[in-house]
Amino acid sequence: MDNSFEATRMKLIVITGGPGGGKTAILEMAKKILLSNSVILPEAASIIFGGGFWRLPSLSAKAAAQRAIFHVQTEMENLVCDENKWVLGFCDRGTLDGLAYWPNSEESFWEISKSSLEKELSKYYAVIHLRSPSDLFGYNHINPLRIESSAQSKTIDDKIANIWKNHPRYEVINSSENFLTKAQIALDLIAKHQSTCCS
Repeated sequence: MDNSFEATRMKLIVITGGPGGGKTAILEMAKKILLSNSVILPEAASIIFGGGFWRLPSLSAKAAAQRAIFHVQTEMENLVCDENKWVLGFCDRGTLDGLAYWPNSEESFWEISKSSLEKELSKYYAVIHLRSPSDLFGYNHINPLRIESSAQSKTIDDKIANIWKNHPRYEVINSSENFLTKAQIALDLIAKHQSTCCS
């Protein structure tokens, strides 16, 4: 793998996982422990869909949405890196998450993104995967932008695991009966990375 993230001052860490994994909630909690030289990048899909982008069931509409999400995510990452104000950026999902939602062939995903798996993996310093919960462990539809059932969420989550698993700093946090237990493990990892990268 091209370790280009090692050569840059700004390091990006992905907080990923299927729907309902707790990414946004944990990043909100992380604001209390982040140093001034760390920044959180919001989820591109929430920006897109929350802003009114049509969410239709057709393959063409799904592909259009994922193209938009990929480009918004990429430009947000470029923005924080180019600003030279922060040492560490925590991303609510990374560009490769789109591959788990992509309705067509993987080859076509690389064609539209003009990238590759190796290139996208190399952009990120570390990956923290928050596994989606089952119905037993609290999967819910409180978020109005969440349209997946718990079974669909698990399928997406498994795809995400397969996409990110070869990153050299890929860490998995499974769901537990108590979300705060899962959150504390994630916050400890965030603090560890912050200490390593910002010392």
